Amino acid sequence: SCSRAKDVTMPAKLPVNFFSTRSPVIDLFRGQLDYADQLRQDSEIVLYFFYAPWCGQSIAAREEIEHVASRLSDQVLFVAVNCWWNQGKCRKQKHFFYFPVIHLYHRSFGPIEYKGPMSAVYIEKFVRRVMTPLLYISSRSKLLDFLSNYEPGVVGFFEFNASPQPPGYLTFFTSALHSLKKDYLGTIRFGVVTDKRVAEEISLVHSGTVYLHRHANTSLIYPKDIMNFTAENICKWALENREMLIRWLRPHGGKSLLLNNELKKGPALLIFIPYNPLAEIHPLLDEITKVALEYHKCNKSQGAEPDLQHVGDSDSPAFDSSVTDAHLKFSETFPIAKYPCCNTVVLPQWHSISRTHNVCELCVNQTLGVKPNKVHVPHCNFLEIEAALDSFYLQEHTFFQVISDTIECSNFLSFYSPFSYYTACCRTVNRHFLSLISSEKTIFQTPKVAFSSHGKKDNTQFSIPHIEDRNCFIPDLNISSTNITGLSCRTNKTLNLYLLDSNLFWIYAERLGASRSTHFKEFAAIVDLKEEVHYVLDQNQSLVGPTL
Repeated sequence: SCSRAKDVTMPAKLPVNFFSTRSPVIDLFRGQLDYADQLRQDSEIVLYFFYAPWCGQSIAAREEIEHVASRLSDQVLFVAVNCWWNQGKCRKQKHFFYFPVIHLYHRSFGPIEYKGPMSAVYIEKFVRRVMTPLLYISSRSKLLDFLSNYEPGVVGFFEFNASPQPPGYLTFFTSALHSLKKDYLGTIRFGVVTDKRVAEEISLVHSGTVYLHRHANTSLIYPKDIMNFTAENICKWALENREMLIRWLRPHGGKSLLLNNELKKGPALLIFIPYNPLAEIHPLLDEITKVALEYHKCNKSQGAEPDLQHVGDSDSPAFDSSVTDAHLKFSETFPIAKYPCCNTVVLPQWHSISRTHNVCELCVNQTLGVKPNKVHVPHCNFLEIEAALDSFYLQEHTFFQVISDTIECSNFLSFYSPFSYYTACCRTVNRHFLSLISSEKTIFQTPKVAFSSHGKKDNTQFSIPHIEDRNCFIPDLNISSTNITGLSCRTNKTLNLYLLDSNLFWIYAERLGASRSTHFKEFAAIVDLKEEVHYVLDQNQSLVGPTL
């Protein structure tokens, strides 16, 4: 009689070394979690790298971790643990949903999970932040540097006369570690001042005072009388009250709603720059910070605030305060005055047998008070009308009605400006009426330029530039007269500013219209989901403050 063959299961192969034996990383490839905990007792800073040996991301990150370990192994203990082998303690005790996972410990504090890009420079920067969560501010110039940064800064003043440490110092130190645990991007910087004279620069008098610096709003002092002075409370207070002028976006590579959630908040300026987090200076970032500070500088009467924003000071005409005052005075005098510049367009008839046409009045509306040097407009600007027509013909289907008794209007933009837009108002007229007024040579004649194709590229010397190029032709629209001071409060079209590292996320820039062949990976685009439009900065222009 034939007995049924039993199922045979092949046992898993024994794990082997994931890291080289010569590597500065201790590789616990059998998942010895208890030994990993033992190693932690003797080290001040420990980095755990939990991996699955088959996982592509773990394999790719291995080289990055080895690179960081080769630079920091004298100060940080690097331990890799195989968390996949089914006999190992790590697999039995930890339940990770993805690999690799990086945990950091600062003495007994931890784990602080690192969720940033798996790139050596980013990992090293984060490890260094965990090593020194507080920056020592020893002089006035260092305080200026600290406070002028685009990232929010929290300063604690502690006088080190008492031994071993002044009261509250360890709490403040731990709050800096808490912020790294809650906010892996490390957007809040923590600094400590020990010199009374330096502390007086920001009006700190009493030891143990914690100060949150803000550029556009009033800076805050931690309210000890209302909230208990604990590490969690200081961190929570700083995160809730911080001011985010610019946000970094770092998509993790998997499916995510990160971009969608940010773009839903309103129009977004996305700036792609090559970024090295370990670099000492970031000139391009400083330029962008200047623009962001000017854009958000709404309250001109900040007398109580110490004047420490030397990054915001600029000699360039784009940041001229006299221009600002003129703008403010002018807009107070003429709040909503408009000077429309109009032309009339006849749409093609709806059907060959129809005896009606749609006649549209096309206007360029501009708010007075934007350009104080231009109170009256003697004549319509041809280039603006041409651009308005271009935009109009892209949307002319909106006005195709067989018969319409009412006058319908629609506003649309050709370029991102809070101050001017195009308005088209259409009504249906009888063909007899149209021929009658045409014979009288009124303004109802359709301009020839109306039929110039928006999509075609004409290389002849007579080709008319689109609206974005108008700076070359219109003297009063040059860069020097453009003023953005406090613009985020003066219009209801506030832009959110975002930064992306073009070394990591250039594919997003390409999807937004950046050239693939460019040598300099610098790019800027404004995306407005509500209006379903996006605007691209010409890549031939350098990404500097006035251009932005």
